Amino acid sequence: MSATSVDTFQTSFDFVLPRGYVDQQGVVHREGLMRLATARDELLPLLDPKVRENEAFLSLALLSRVVTKLGTVSSIDDQVIGGLWATDLAFLQDLYRRVNVDGHTLADVQCPNCDTSFSVDVAGGGLGE
Repeated sequence: MSATSVDTFQTSFDFVLPRGYVDQQGVVHREGLMRLATARDELLPLLDPKVRENEAFLSLALLSRVVTKLGTVSSIDDQVIGGLWATDLAFLQDLYRRVNVDGHTLADVQCPNCDTSFSVDVAGGGLGE
């Protein structure tokens, strides 16, 4: 390794929601950014009264800390995350697991027609990209 070689450590991941968050004005927001979670991100939601009362809110509280951008939504909180379609919430939960546990957004897939194996970026762009 040369002295000028620098390894980059990816801490933020772009994503495109399958359906998109619809704000109060009816604007659909699909493109966003998720950062890696810190230990604090995983611990602080456990102190949230909503989470203590109902563990199902943990996912909303956690995602609201690590999703740093969602279209032009000015502030992302558990209300915004809770307003996502179930498909989009599941997508973000999977993305969270992939980037924080697996360390990447790639998924190994196999073509059902020709059996060719390849990787796709689940954070990816639009359909067909």
